[in-house]
Amino acid sequence: MQSLMVNVMIPPFSFARIPHIIFGAGKLNELYNIIPKFGNNVLFVIGGRSLQQSGIWDEITSNLERKSINFSSTSISSEPSPLLIDEVATKFRDKALNLVVGIGGGSVNDAGKSISAMLTKNDSIKNYLEGVGDKTHDGKKIPYIAIPTTSGTGSEATKNAVISEVGPDGFKKSLRHDNLIPNIAIVDPQLMISCPSSISAACGMDAFTQLLEAYVSSKGNPITDTFAYSGMKYMAENLLLACSTGSSDVNVRAAMAYGSLLSGITLANAGLGIIHGLASPIGGMFKIPHGVICGTLLSEATKINIEMLQKLGSEGRKRLKKHAQIGALLTGKYHVEEGMIYQYCSKLIETLEMWTNELKIDRLGKYGIKSEDVEKIVEKAGLKNNPVNLTTESIKTIILNRL
Repeated sequence: MQSLMVNVMIPPFSFARIPHIIFGAGKLNELYNIIPKFGNNVLFVIGGRSLQQSGIWDEITSNLERKSINFSSTSISSEPSPLLIDEVATKFRDKALNLVVGIGGGSVNDAGKSISAMLTKNDSIKNYLEGVGDKTHDGKKIPYIAIPTTSGTGSEATKNAVISEVGPDGFKKSLRHDNLIPNIAIVDPQLMISCPSSISAACGMDAFTQLLEAYVSSKGNPITDTFAYSGMKYMAENLLLACSTGSSDVNVRAAMAYGSLLSGITLANAGLGIIHGLASPIGGMFKIPHGVICGTLLSEATKINIEMLQKLGSEGRKRLKKHAQIGALLTGKYHVEEGMIYQYCSKLIETLEMWTNELKIDRLGKYGIKSEDVEKIVEKAGLKNNPVNLTTESIKTIILNRL
């Protein structure tokens, strides 16, 4: 019998390892059995307020004391700066720590990841940041466990930690090494139930941005495509619910946590696009939450990308199919009918605009960004792995339309 030939080209790709993932409601309880496997001296990196206000931190400390686990803690109340990381690393460097555990949002887990890496060094993290320092981190660290309490950055599954120094000449850069991927990620959707709707909205839009940018990335591969599509399916069905009537539904929160986790895995392997290319300079120059930047730019950047791809004729139409697939997904369809590519692309833009309005995602102007700042932002921006080349004017348009 003649074998069937499938005319599908699989491009060469590599795929980074992921942490040991423990996912599910109530899985936080596994932490107390895991810690002794690393040792009995633990540093907890936690958020500024929410973990304490929810009562979860009291529950955690009670369990640690009952298990006779020696622990210290430090709080992170904003996106981590080099000064903050240096101070914490200096304070705990000689404490013979066996383990670092981060419990919080993306900033907390980036801070925890950085602290675990800098406890093994005797100088500033600034020296190891991409595009800032002149040293390369060797990956030596204190073992790290990441426990997210928001569904946004997917930091629990990535090998980089984002560090910010905010100001006119500020930066938002990564400490990066394959070994900085958390040893274990415990994703417990019960921890996300107390997350306020405004934070759930910005984080949810950030995660969806990461999934969509990875899906249409020029570096995508069949594995990242599968993961990103699956993440977007669950997030699309639950994003609005998580920020309203379903905020206390653990199944809704689980769907969001799953999407966020996959966003971290896909971005680490397929890269991101112009939205994150802009988020870096904007976040360095202005004190604005990362999720708000991504959420507010998502619909405008997607619209510009689609418009530019449409101008490329048949080649652009071919590359638009991925955008159309997500537009179809948002209408409950899993197949793009012939001749419907542009209609589904329009549906994608329409839905993203609706989410931006329904979730009340802030405009950039609220954080002091003015039209005269746009030129400098664009100068510092990068396209990353955007699916289409964008002109300076088109990038400016993305920002101006969300001031």
